Amino acid sequence: MDARDQDGRTPLSWAAGNGHEDIVKLLLDTGNVDVDIRDQYGRIPLSWAATNGHESIVRLLQPPEMGL
Repeated sequence: MDARDQDGRTPLSWAAGNGHEDIVKLLLDTGNVDVDIRDQYGRIPLSWAATNGHESIVRLLQPPEMGL
């Protein structure tokens, strides 16, 4: 599930950045995605979600120790 586009973004990055919570959940449930994979700009899915104001997705992607 870590296929990449020309900018190195994965399906999880796109779903997180565009606010598609159901898709993010689906991808996470596969257990076959790297939540820390970086695109060519050095950004991870969590940073895309946070930048675009998708708080519920940020909560899904944040490490448990962050406790937001």
